Amino acid sequence: MNTWQRRSVWYTGVLVLSMFVFTVLYQYGMAAFESDPVTSLEAFQFVVETFTTTGYGAQAGWSSPLMLVLVIVMDIAGTVMIFLALPVVAFPAFEDALSTAVPTAVENGHEDHVIVATYTPRVETLISELDSRGVEWVIVEPDRDRATDLYEEGYDVIHTDPDSADGLAAANFTAARALVADVSDQVDASIVLTAKELDESVRVVSVVEEPDRARYHDLAGADAVLSPRPLLGESLARKVTASVSTDLGSKVELGEDFDIVELPVHRGADLAGRTLAESGLRERAGVNVIGAWFDGEFESPLAPDSVVEPGTVLLMTGRESQLETLANRTRSEVRRHVSGETIVVGHGEVGRTITAILDDANLPYTVVDERDLPGVDIVGDATDPAVLDEAGIDDARSVILAIPDDTATEFTTLVVRDESERVEIVARAEEAEAVKKMYRAGADYVLALGTVTGRMVASAVLEDEDVISLDTQVEVVRTRAPGLVGHSLGDANVRARTGVTVVAVERNGEVLTDLGPEFRPRTDDEVVVAGPDEATNRFTEVFG
Repeated sequence: MNTWQRRSVWYTGVLVLSMFVFTVLYQYGMAAFESDPVTSLEAFQFVVETFTTTGYGAQAGWSSPLMLVLVIVMDIAGTVMIFLALPVVAFPAFEDALSTAVPTAVENGHEDHVIVATYTPRVETLISELDSRGVEWVIVEPDRDRATDLYEEGYDVIHTDPDSADGLAAANFTAARALVADVSDQVDASIVLTAKELDESVRVVSVVEEPDRARYHDLAGADAVLSPRPLLGESLARKVTASVSTDLGSKVELGEDFDIVELPVHRGADLAGRTLAESGLRERAGVNVIGAWFDGEFESPLAPDSVVEPGTVLLMTGRESQLETLANRTRSEVRRHVSGETIVVGHGEVGRTITAILDDANLPYTVVDERDLPGVDIVGDATDPAVLDEAGIDDARSVILAIPDDTATEFTTLVVRDESERVEIVARAEEAEAVKKMYRAGADYVLALGTVTGRMVASAVLEDEDVISLDTQVEVVRTRAPGLVGHSLGDANVRARTGVTVVAVERNGEVLTDLGPEFRPRTDDEVVVAGPDEATNRFTEVFG
């Protein structure tokens, strides 16, 4: 029952009760004060005439003051009831009749689909992954207005409660491929319990905000429990630790001594400011450049005159020794020898994960937070230059912004960049749409929680795909590509058609990395490709 229906029930109840009371009072008053008894039906008729303002006058001419007062009160009550009927009942009823009718159940034929409860900005990445693999999905949204908006925007959505048996049944749960619960920790646990009571064979993935609550979701029966915030904190911290150590940071091992690695170019690095041709990466380091991220935008392939600016993230393939040599050229000359301090702004779940990793790497740091929490060194607002000065911004090597508010992070980025042109800013974003603004504000590296969550959920749901994420900036997908069988890589023109690079092929347990344009994949080969989300999705559509 929605809001206007509840209001209608209350209005009807008050109206009936009022008319009954006035009928009794009028019948009594006519007999006691006017000496003109009327029947109950006549008294009720008069009340109806009064409430509807028809005023036929059949019961007029009272002499008693008490009866006059009663009639006056009755007139006022009837008028109020009429005016209340418009906004409470009539207008909502018309609006409901004219509004978009959101389905309350999926249509017949929805099978092997993914049920998503409910809609959040994190869902966009998941939907993109499912669409690219031809997997049907439906959003179960309990909020009527949000469900209407989604439906009008073209989403496959139904309006029902995901934590009820009827709601899941309306989504054809027993025929589903998987259920994703992403509402709140408590509601998600309820959804898991309901789902497992209906059908234990359907895979249920639950997303938790607080990692220490994950065990309760396990107890409820969830097949996979994901906690994206610690992963986000780890990824942000690795950007800092990789710049002062021999650690390559985010990498994927494709075979013996052959890796794909993501290398951020730091301020003051040997490569910074050079074009790709001037850098001589292939000639001097012996590595292949798949592509690069410029201010959050992935470009592949790179033109020879592409300038490798500070903050650029290179996606490379090569032998581990070659990549380690190249990693030194992506670090600042000063930072290779001096481990300056890191300022961590925000000490929530993400911030605590970051400081734990910095502790493991024996890197000094200062924590700034507006709240006086354990582990916070300076209590204050990081948008205040005086607070940044107290934290040592002039001597800091990096600033990691772990603030759970995109607007606050954007403004803090502006302030930090104004205070120091050389400091490296690594920022957390809640939603992917804020990433570009943070780069524009001066951040060197930005990672969105929505992207992390969506990718994690997609990997947990699509068990048949081997999807490996490099800090969620790029994807390395290992999959079969029947569309490539019988064609050479040169003829297939994979990079031009899809935007991905074929980096390796696994054949009979051996990883082949020396792939020329004449190389021809076979039926049983597993092809390893690398690229951004939309490119890997396009590859599976074209060649999958």
